[in-house]
Amino acid sequence: MFAKIAVAAALALVTPAALPSTPAAHSSGHQGLAATPPMGWNDWSYYQCGINEKLILDQGRALVRSGLAAKGYNTVTTDDCWMTKDRDASGNLVSDPQKFPDGMAYVGRQLHAMGLKFGIYEDAGTQTCGGYAGSWQHYDADARLFAKWGVDYLKLDGCNVPSVPGQSDEETYRQAYAGMSRALRDSGRRIVFSESAPAYFQGTSDWYTVLGWVARYGNLWREGTDIALGQESGAAKWKSLLGNYDYNAPLGKYAGPGHWNDPDFLLVGDRGLTADESQTQMTLWAEMAAPLISSTDLTRLSAQALAILGNRDIIAVDQDRLGVQATRVVHTDTHDVLTRPLANGDRAVVFLNRGDTPLAISAPASALGFGNAQRLYGKDLVTKRSSRYGGSVTVQVRPHATVMLRLHAS
Repeated sequence: MFAKIAVAAALALVTPAALPSTPAAHSSGHQGLAATPPMGWNDWSYYQCGINEKLILDQGRALVRSGLAAKGYNTVTTDDCWMTKDRDASGNLVSDPQKFPDGMAYVGRQLHAMGLKFGIYEDAGTQTCGGYAGSWQHYDADARLFAKWGVDYLKLDGCNVPSVPGQSDEETYRQAYAGMSRALRDSGRRIVFSESAPAYFQGTSDWYTVLGWVARYGNLWREGTDIALGQESGAAKWKSLLGNYDYNAPLGKYAGPGHWNDPDFLLVGDRGLTADESQTQMTLWAEMAAPLISSTDLTRLSAQALAILGNRDIIAVDQDRLGVQATRVVHTDTHDVLTRPLANGDRAVVFLNRGDTPLAISAPASALGFGNAQRLYGKDLVTKRSSRYGGSVTVQVRPHATVMLRLHAS
């Protein structure tokens, strides 16, 4: 039974003029890279430090074999714990010889041979979050080493950044990330740069300050709390993905071609989540122009999870060249409505049921960015059904589920 939701009062809080119809002025991003949100796989959420050379390469092979690589999931990133605790006598990073006996350059060559890109993790501080050798005061040397290894993507975390006398923490982080950005530019290799700096200021008065400068130095940034880990319960994962969506949704002004807000990894296919909950994360991340970076065991993906991750229509929304993050025009305890302009003049519209009971959610065309249009045409990007609407759109949404429509006016 679907409860009917009246959204007129909530929609009145957002005027049509507030909806972005064209992207704001954007820089091209670090090294002119990441014109659309990066896509791929990272080991952290599912495996944490339980990684090795074979596991990483098996996940790369699974990306290719499943067809996900051909759909854009083309970067395989090894997260924390790949290195030793200390540097060698020359001050260089060293891969753990037990976990990666052939070295990280070998991993990169193997991934490149599969047609994939090679991503790696480091930290801006003295140690990584796992207690391994960090990049503090080694940015130039590490960037040169990564370039030598054939790295295509660097995730730079922000644990253990020391206090510097006479500087605020925000100033220290800014200098650190600016330093690595410059080092990557000088390395001779074009490397996508993922910055974790904003996450370390979430909840402080400096959060927006940091969000204001990260685009000068990198291509994407995790701006808040990590997504749930693979071993957590399904309930914890649902709460986590909603929480990360909620902190990311209002930050659209910081995102655009070359620099993207990153609410962290996709858990699609992970244990504990229902099919609707997995679909909801994929839908919301695409609507927010977020990076689509899976973190689960790709070698065991169900057909259902593969279909969710590989939905070409939803991927096309995420990768739309206009690069505008959705505006959330309704936000209540029970449901949300988001709308996003696309390059061909269509709009991607998402209806989210946050609660535990079915809902019928309606929104007028004016709130969705269509002005006074009295006739809309749309396609449900999951069911693939096409429909015609009048001056408003009503959809039935299951608990913890979404409906995603691609709409245009007559």
